[in-house]
Amino acid sequence: MSWRSKRIWIELIRGSRKTSNFCWAFILFLGSLGFLLVGISSYLGKNLISLFPFQQIIFFPQGIIMSFYGIAGLFISAYLWCTISWNVGSGYDRFDRKEGIVCFFRWGFPGKSRRILLRFLMKDIQSLSIEAKEGLFARHVLYMEIRGQGAFPLTRTDENFTAREMEQKAAELAYFLRVPIEVF
Repeated sequence: MSWRSKRIWIELIRGSRKTSNFCWAFILFLGSLGFLLVGISSYLGKNLISLFPFQQIIFFPQGIIMSFYGIAGLFISAYLWCTISWNVGSGYDRFDRKEGIVCFFRWGFPGKSRRILLRFLMKDIQSLSIEAKEGLFARHVLYMEIRGQGAFPLTRTDENFTAREMEQKAAELAYFLRVPIEVF
């Protein structure tokens, strides 16, 4: 999603609040809860889950291992839910020809560096470059080359743009910024 005018281009960046992340966090939570309940039922000698009679799983070593996997899975699930609720990775890219500034803003994890803001002068932008990898795991990434700073990715690694879509996006942005495009 983006917003453009003659002088300003703002590109909104989607963070962790994606359907796939919600699905993975929910599935991991249910699976790890199941492992933990089976481990606890083997310890207590009671059926907490009717699919797995406690007599089939002895507490040592299977019950302990299943409890460990359940607890580990709950921690990972909690981490995923936290990244979703904090919307880590979301933000915007703003290209402002009027002020001659490029800003990259992202939300991070809570703490000192929760707000990540990078500012560059437009005159320091050397070029845009497209990295194209074809094959089984094809990916196309758009970078902005900034003098003295290196290359900054403008597309997320999980965005699956086709070569044509990436070239179109790069051409529009290069025209707006008045910089050349390199392909490697």
